[in-house]
Amino acid sequence: MNQRPRSLPDLSTDRDDRALPPWPEVSPTANAQLGLMVQNRLRGTHGEEPPLGRLEGLAMQLARIQHPSGHGLEELRFESPQLVVFASDHGIADEGVSKSPQDLTHQSACELLAGKSPASALAGHHGFDVTLVDAGVAHHIQLPEGTETAATLLRRKIGYGTRNAALAPAMSQAQARAAIQAGMDVVRHLPGNVLALGSIGVAGEASAALLLSRLCGVPLSDACGKDQEADEVFGQRKLERLFVAASRHRRATSAQVALAAMGGFEIAMLCGAMIQAASERRVVLVDGFVAGTAALVARALVPAVADYLVYAHRAAEPGHRLLLIHLQANPLLDMELRSAEGLGALLAWPLLQAAQQLLQR
Repeated sequence: MNQRPRSLPDLSTDRDDRALPPWPEVSPTANAQLGLMVQNRLRGTHGEEPPLGRLEGLAMQLARIQHPSGHGLEELRFESPQLVVFASDHGIADEGVSKSPQDLTHQSACELLAGKSPASALAGHHGFDVTLVDAGVAHHIQLPEGTETAATLLRRKIGYGTRNAALAPAMSQAQARAAIQAGMDVVRHLPGNVLALGSIGVAGEASAALLLSRLCGVPLSDACGKDQEADEVFGQRKLERLFVAASRHRRATSAQVALAAMGGFEIAMLCGAMIQAASERRVVLVDGFVAGTAALVARALVPAVADYLVYAHRAAEPGHRLLLIHLQANPLLDMELRSAEGLGALLAWPLLQAAQQLLQR
């Protein structure tokens, strides 16, 4: 049974941004000298034309992350790669904005924990440790006694799902800040220098569409992909309910306030995870539409975070394509994936390994 609180005062104003704690310092990675070293290493005698195409840009980004001094082009090292998946339910699912039953959040989280998801299989193949973070699932996550787990479960539940954003702010400002800080804390205690980030949560894409529309000025019908819905009745109802939520929180215009008004606990924790990882100069693989929206917020709060984010793939949701355009990001893959549990990040991982090998020549 969903245990969400029933009421919350309207805090959808920009005034609460001034109460934010200072974020960790994140250093920009731009380094012209190192860029020339990478070009010379990869192009050889090919002159000005990059023979490796976008692999050169990926190699350059990785080199800049790992070599802040820029005095020499040392070997890239990928140590203890981590897949962290944040799971949470969304109150706006009560409005019928997702075709999936809300219990699917809990079910998918349990499958990942038990090692039965596609992401679990690839994580094991690529040597990633897997952590599932309960950011706000509407049920208690517990596998049957005797079931062997394939992932570490961290209980960081802010609430049993967010409130329904069509009726009230999804989170209070205090909850949003707590979720961001929780995401930072999760990363702070993880080893390694590579972090792949994914999400689980029914109606998470609805929250992502609301944030994309508000923060990027994208028409809500485009952000939620109404025209691509095969079920016209469902698509129209979804758009109507999202319009209600967007109208209710029309004063929530800054990234932090919009996140609290229309976001999710997992989006806030993903945001915090990205900020912390960037402050530690980790490579961050961003998986899917929901995680991409968290990147949008993280970049708004700490712009230099952008240098550390590698967008693994373009998801099937139309809004994700528009988000990537706004972020001026070129995803590594386009596999029309709908799973956001880190599968796309793991599929893209061999490209990072390829860049690593090419720089060792």
